[in-house]
Amino acid sequence: MTVFTRRSFLAAASAPLALAACGNGVGGNGAARIDGRVDQAFAFMYQTLPETQVLAQKAVGILMMPVVTEVGLGLGGAYGRGALQVDGVTVDYYSTSELSFGLQAGGQQYSHALFFMTQPALLNFRTSPGFTAGANLSYAVSTNAGAISTGTTELLTPVIAVIFGQAGLIAGASLEGTKYNRIIP
Repeated sequence: MTVFTRRSFLAAASAPLALAACGNGVGGNGAARIDGRVDQAFAFMYQTLPETQVLAQKAVGILMMPVVTEVGLGLGGAYGRGALQVDGVTVDYYSTSELSFGLQAGGQQYSHALFFMTQPALLNFRTSPGFTAGANLSYAVSTNAGAISTGTTELLTPVIAVIFGQAGLIAGASLEGTKYNRIIP
């Protein structure tokens, strides 16, 4: 019979988060590296999901998370870094992190963008000490280019999230419970 100590439990619980940080620019060139990845993510998103260009034109700000790495085996985690742009100019840098528990095994990387459609939604995001998706915002998520719609209802939603560029072995991607924090790269 195996006995888990607190130390071994904490080591097992923190391992997915440590692995998730790999390949996300931690210890890299800071802002320049994040900006380069954000520019590439925007180009890829506009090419593969042309409907997002309409959202971008109407949005007052866009948070782009170009690479989010997620791993899990029962207990899982995700981590990524990105930039908030207003009028096409980076105004802040953010990290995103998530901790999950459940029936899961594998790893994946994906990108996501949060389109802030109203000034109050953007202001709430920027002034929150730790913004949590699912608790602080209403959002619509699309992982399929054909499913993105830019009708009146969608454009009146305060924040619209789009997940794209998924690669890996975990089924699905969700922003529920994802926390965003302002960082200094």
